Amino acid sequence: MSECSHNCETCGENCAERQQESLIKSPHAMSNIGKVYGVVSGKGGVGKSMVTSQLAVTMNRRGYSVAVLDADVTGPSIPKAFGIKGRAEGSDDGIFPVVTKTGIRVMSVNLLLEHETDPVVWRGPVISGVVSQFWTDVIWGDVDYMFVDMPPGTGDVPLTVFQSIPLDGIIIVASPQELVSMVVEKAVKMAGMMNIPIVGLVENMSYLTCPDCGRKIDVFGSGKCEAAAAEMGIPLLAKLPLDPSLAKNCDDGLVELFECPEIEPAADAMEKFSKK
Repeated sequence: MSECSHNCETCGENCAERQQESLIKSPHAMSNIGKVYGVVSGKGGVGKSMVTSQLAVTMNRRGYSVAVLDADVTGPSIPKAFGIKGRAEGSDDGIFPVVTKTGIRVMSVNLLLEHETDPVVWRGPVISGVVSQFWTDVIWGDVDYMFVDMPPGTGDVPLTVFQSIPLDGIIIVASPQELVSMVVEKAVKMAGMMNIPIVGLVENMSYLTCPDCGRKIDVFGSGKCEAAAAEMGIPLLAKLPLDPSLAKNCDDGLVELFECPEIEPAADAMEKFSKK
Protein backbone atom coordinates (compact mmCIF):
# COMPACT_ATOMS: atom_id res chain seq x y z
CA MET A 1 0.00 0.00 0.00
CA SER A 2 1.33 3.41 -0.93
CA GLU A 3 1.70 6.19 1.62
CA CYS A 4 -1.62 7.96 2.33
CA SER A 5 -1.91 11.42 0.78
CA HIS A 6 -5.12 12.15 2.79
CA ASN A 7 -6.87 13.08 -0.45
CA CYS A 8 -9.57 10.49 -1.14
CA GLU A 9 -10.51 12.12 -4.45
CA THR A 10 -7.17 11.18 -6.02
CA CYS A 11 -6.47 7.98 -4.07
CA GLY A 12 -7.46 4.49 -5.20
CA GLU A 13 -6.79 2.68 -1.93
CA ASN A 14 -9.76 1.15 -0.08
CA CYS A 15 -8.49 2.19 3.36
CA ALA A 16 -10.35 2.53 6.65
CA GLU A 17 -10.72 6.30 6.23
CA ARG A 18 -12.41 5.85 2.85
CA GLN A 19 -14.71 3.17 4.29
CA GLN A 20 -15.72 5.52 7.11
CA GLU A 21 -16.66 8.23 4.63
CA SER A 22 -18.91 5.77 2.78
CA LEU A 23 -21.09 5.31 5.90
CA ILE A 24 -23.04 8.48 5.08
CA LYS A 25 -26.47 7.44 3.84
CA SER A 26 -28.90 9.14 1.51
CA PRO A 27 -32.35 10.09 2.78
CA HIS A 28 -35.48 8.60 1.26
CA ALA A 29 -35.80 9.30 -2.45
CA MET A 30 -38.97 11.30 -1.78
CA SER A 31 -37.23 13.51 0.78
CA ASN A 32 -35.54 16.81 0.02
CA ILE A 33 -33.80 17.91 3.21
CA GLY A 34 -31.89 21.18 3.51
CA LYS A 35 -29.97 21.76 6.74
CA VAL A 36 -29.63 19.07 9.42
CA TYR A 37 -28.60 19.92 12.98
CA GLY A 38 -28.04 17.55 15.85
CA VAL A 39 -28.94 18.65 19.37
CA VAL A 40 -26.62 16.93 21.82
CA SER A 41 -25.68 16.90 25.49
CA GLY A 42 -22.87 15.30 27.41
CA LYS A 43 -25.24 14.16 30.15
CA GLY A 44 -28.95 13.62 30.71
CA GLY A 45 -31.39 15.89 32.49
CA VAL A 46 -30.35 19.19 30.91
CA GLY A 47 -33.53 19.71 28.84
CA LYS A 48 -32.11 18.79 25.45
CA SER A 49 -35.49 17.72 24.04
CA MET A 50 -37.07 20.94 25.28
CA VAL A 51 -34.40 22.98 23.51
CA THR A 52 -34.90 20.89 20.36
CA SER A 53 -38.63 21.59 20.49
CA GLN A 54 -38.09 25.31 21.05
CA LEU A 55 -35.68 25.60 18.12
CA ALA A 56 -38.03 23.65 15.85
CA VAL A 57 -41.02 25.82 16.78
CA THR A 58 -39.00 29.03 16.42
CA MET A 59 -37.73 28.16 12.95
CA ASN A 60 -41.25 27.07 11.96
CA ARG A 61 -42.58 30.46 13.10
CA ARG A 62 -40.00 32.09 10.86
CA GLY A 63 -41.60 30.44 7.84
CA TYR A 64 -39.30 27.48 7.35
CA SER A 65 -40.40 23.90 6.74
CA VAL A 66 -39.20 22.05 9.85
CA ALA A 67 -38.83 18.41 10.91
CA VAL A 68 -37.70 16.67 14.10
CA LEU A 69 -36.06 13.24 14.04
CA ASP A 70 -36.28 11.88 17.58
CA ALA A 71 -33.14 9.75 17.95
CA ASP A 72 -33.60 9.29 21.70
CA VAL A 73 -35.14 5.85 21.18
CA THR A 74 -35.16 4.66 24.79
CA GLY A 75 -36.39 7.97 26.22
CA PRO A 76 -38.46 9.68 23.52
CA SER A 77 -40.25 12.83 24.66
CA ILE A 78 -40.78 14.82 21.46
CA PRO A 79 -44.26 13.39 20.65
CA LYS A 80 -45.55 14.23 24.14
CA ALA A 81 -44.20 17.79 23.96
CA PHE A 82 -46.08 18.33 20.69
CA GLY A 83 -49.24 16.56 21.86
CA ILE A 84 -48.97 13.78 19.27
CA LYS A 85 -50.96 10.72 20.29
CA GLY A 86 -51.58 8.96 16.98
CA ARG A 87 -49.33 6.45 15.29
CA ALA A 88 -47.25 6.96 12.17
CA GLU A 89 -48.59 5.46 8.97
CA GLY A 90 -46.87 4.17 5.89
CA SER A 91 -47.21 2.83 2.40
CA ASP A 92 -45.21 0.65 0.04
CA ASP A 93 -42.97 3.69 -0.51
CA GLY A 94 -42.03 4.26 3.13
CA ILE A 95 -43.13 5.73 6.47
CA PHE A 96 -44.85 9.09 6.79
CA PRO A 97 -43.91 11.43 9.64
CA VAL A 98 -46.68 12.69 11.88
CA VAL A 99 -47.44 16.38 11.36
CA THR A 100 -48.06 18.64 14.36
CA LYS A 101 -50.74 21.30 14.64
CA THR A 102 -48.47 23.97 13.14
CA GLY A 103 -46.97 21.76 10.44
CA ILE A 104 -43.76 20.40 12.01
CA ARG A 105 -42.98 16.86 10.83
CA VAL A 106 -42.00 14.40 13.56
CA MET A 107 -40.74 10.83 13.65
CA SER A 108 -40.15 9.02 16.92
CA VAL A 109 -40.19 5.41 18.08
CA ASN A 110 -43.19 6.28 20.26
CA LEU A 111 -45.15 6.82 17.04
CA LEU A 112 -44.54 3.18 16.11
CA LEU A 113 -45.41 1.57 19.46
CA GLU A 114 -48.87 0.33 20.41
CA HIS A 115 -48.70 2.28 23.67
CA GLU A 116 -46.47 5.30 24.30
CA THR A 117 -45.49 3.89 27.70
CA ASP A 118 -44.21 0.60 26.24
CA PRO A 119 -40.48 0.33 27.06
CA VAL A 120 -37.95 -0.09 24.29
CA VAL A 121 -35.80 -2.96 25.57
CA TRP A 122 -33.40 -3.26 22.66
CA ARG A 123 -29.65 -3.59 22.40
CA GLY A 124 -27.51 -0.79 21.02
CA PRO A 125 -27.12 -2.05 17.42
CA VAL A 126 -30.90 -2.46 17.03
CA ILE A 127 -31.54 1.04 18.38
CA SER A 128 -28.91 2.48 16.06
CA GLY A 129 -30.52 0.67 13.12
CA VAL A 130 -33.91 2.20 13.91
CA VAL A 131 -32.42 5.70 14.01
CA SER A 132 -30.73 5.10 10.68
CA GLN A 133 -34.05 3.95 9.20
CA PHE A 134 -35.72 7.14 10.41
CA TRP A 135 -33.36 8.90 8.01
CA THR A 136 -33.51 6.48 5.07
CA ASP A 137 -37.07 5.09 5.19
CA VAL A 138 -39.18 8.06 6.29
CA ILE A 139 -40.74 10.18 3.55
CA TRP A 140 -39.91 13.61 4.96
CA GLY A 141 -40.83 15.58 1.86
CA ASP A 142 -39.39 19.10 1.47
CA VAL A 143 -37.68 20.23 4.67
CA ASP A 144 -35.63 23.39 5.22
CA TYR A 145 -34.41 22.53 8.73
CA MET A 146 -34.27 19.14 10.41
CA PHE A 147 -33.37 18.78 14.08
CA VAL A 148 -32.07 15.45 15.36
CA ASP A 149 -32.81 15.11 19.07
CA MET A 150 -30.08 12.76 20.27
CA PRO A 151 -29.76 10.78 23.49
CA PRO A 152 -27.21 12.08 25.99
CA GLY A 153 -23.62 10.93 25.99
CA THR A 154 -21.32 9.59 23.29
CA GLY A 155 -22.63 6.05 22.76
CA ASP A 156 -24.00 4.00 19.88
CA VAL A 157 -26.76 6.34 18.70
CA PRO A 158 -24.75 9.59 18.59
CA LEU A 159 -22.01 7.69 16.77
CA THR A 160 -24.54 6.30 14.26
CA VAL A 161 -26.01 9.76 13.64
CA PHE A 162 -22.58 11.36 13.24
CA GLN A 163 -21.44 8.65 10.82
CA SER A 164 -24.56 8.04 8.73
CA ILE A 165 -26.49 11.34 8.62
CA PRO A 166 -24.89 14.34 6.90
CA LEU A 167 -25.09 16.80 9.79
CA ASP A 168 -24.45 20.45 8.99
CA GLY A 169 -23.62 21.09 12.64
CA ILE A 170 -24.52 20.40 16.25
CA ILE A 171 -25.94 22.47 19.09
CA ILE A 172 -24.68 21.47 22.53
CA VAL A 173 -27.07 21.85 25.48
CA ALA A 174 -25.79 22.16 29.04
CA SER A 175 -26.97 23.37 32.43
CA PRO A 176 -24.92 25.69 34.70
CA GLN A 177 -23.53 23.10 37.10
CA GLU A 178 -19.98 22.45 38.27
CA LEU A 179 -19.34 19.55 35.88
CA VAL A 180 -20.48 21.50 32.82
CA SER A 181 -16.92 21.95 31.54
CA MET A 182 -16.28 18.21 31.49
CA VAL A 183 -19.53 17.22 29.75
CA VAL A 184 -19.26 20.01 27.18
CA GLU A 185 -15.69 19.01 26.43
CA LYS A 186 -16.79 15.41 25.80
CA ALA A 187 -19.35 16.58 23.23
CA VAL A 188 -16.87 18.98 21.62
CA LYS A 189 -14.20 16.29 21.33
CA MET A 190 -16.61 13.78 19.81
CA ALA A 191 -17.72 16.35 17.23
CA GLY A 192 -14.07 17.03 16.45
CA MET A 193 -13.32 13.34 16.01
CA MET A 194 -16.21 13.03 13.55
CA ASN A 195 -15.47 16.34 11.77
CA ILE A 196 -18.87 17.80 12.64
CA PRO A 197 -19.03 21.61 12.95
CA ILE A 198 -20.30 23.09 16.22
CA VAL A 199 -22.86 25.89 15.98
CA GLY A 200 -22.52 26.71 19.66
CA LEU A 201 -23.66 26.09 23.22
CA VAL A 202 -27.10 26.70 24.73
CA GLU A 203 -27.28 27.07 28.49
CA ASN A 204 -30.61 25.71 29.69
CA MET A 205 -32.10 26.28 33.17
CA SER A 206 -29.80 29.28 33.40
CA TYR A 207 -31.86 31.20 35.96
CA LEU A 208 -35.29 31.58 37.51
CA THR A 209 -37.20 34.84 37.30
CA CYS A 210 -38.88 35.75 40.59
CA PRO A 211 -42.64 36.02 39.93
CA ASP A 212 -42.95 38.80 42.52
CA CYS A 213 -40.05 41.16 41.90
CA GLY A 214 -38.71 39.99 38.53
CA ARG A 215 -35.18 39.44 39.87
CA LYS A 216 -33.12 36.74 38.17
CA ILE A 217 -32.11 33.97 40.56
CA ASP A 218 -29.11 31.85 39.56
CA VAL A 219 -30.40 28.55 40.96
CA PHE A 220 -27.34 26.55 39.84
CA GLY A 221 -24.81 29.37 39.99
CA SER A 222 -23.60 31.53 37.14
CA GLY A 223 -20.75 31.89 34.70
CA LYS A 224 -20.00 28.20 34.26
CA CYS A 225 -21.27 27.86 30.70
CA GLU A 226 -19.60 31.11 29.65
CA ALA A 227 -16.33 29.77 31.00
CA ALA A 228 -16.80 26.38 29.32
CA ALA A 229 -17.67 27.98 25.98
CA ALA A 230 -14.63 30.24 26.17
CA GLU A 231 -12.41 27.34 27.13
CA MET A 232 -13.66 25.23 24.21
CA GLY A 233 -13.59 28.14 21.77
CA ILE A 234 -17.28 27.92 20.87
CA PRO A 235 -19.98 30.63 21.07
CA LEU A 236 -22.58 30.73 23.83
CA LEU A 237 -25.77 31.04 21.78
CA ALA A 238 -28.43 31.54 24.44
CA LYS A 239 -29.20 31.39 28.16
CA LEU A 240 -32.66 29.95 28.71
CA PRO A 241 -34.56 30.42 31.98
CA LEU A 242 -36.29 27.91 34.18
CA ASP A 243 -39.88 28.61 33.15
CA PRO A 244 -42.76 26.74 34.85
CA SER A 245 -45.17 27.80 32.10
CA LEU A 246 -42.94 26.29 29.41
CA ALA A 247 -42.65 23.06 31.39
CA LYS A 248 -46.44 22.95 31.69
CA ASN A 249 -46.87 23.52 27.96
CA CYS A 250 -44.57 20.56 27.27
CA ASP A 251 -46.41 18.36 29.77
CA ASP A 252 -49.73 19.33 28.15
CA GLY A 253 -48.47 18.77 24.60
CA LEU A 254 -48.62 22.47 23.81
CA VAL A 255 -44.97 23.34 23.23
CA GLU A 256 -45.98 25.12 20.03
CA LEU A 257 -47.63 27.81 22.19
CA PHE A 258 -44.46 28.63 24.17
CA GLU A 259 -43.13 32.15 24.52
CA CYS A 260 -39.40 32.37 25.19
CA PRO A 261 -37.64 35.29 23.46
CA GLU A 262 -34.34 34.10 24.94
CA ILE A 263 -34.19 31.32 22.31
CA GLU A 264 -34.19 33.83 19.43
CA PRO A 265 -30.38 34.48 19.47
CA ALA A 266 -29.80 30.74 19.02
CA ALA A 267 -32.15 30.69 16.03
CA ASP A 268 -30.40 33.77 14.61
CA ALA A 269 -27.05 32.02 14.94
CA MET A 270 -28.41 28.95 13.14
CA GLU A 271 -29.67 31.03 10.24
CA LYS A 272 -26.32 32.78 9.97
CA PHE A 273 -24.43 29.47 10.28
CA SER A 274 -26.59 27.95 7.53
CA LYS A 275 -25.63 30.67 5.09
CA LYS A 276 -21.90 29.99 5.42
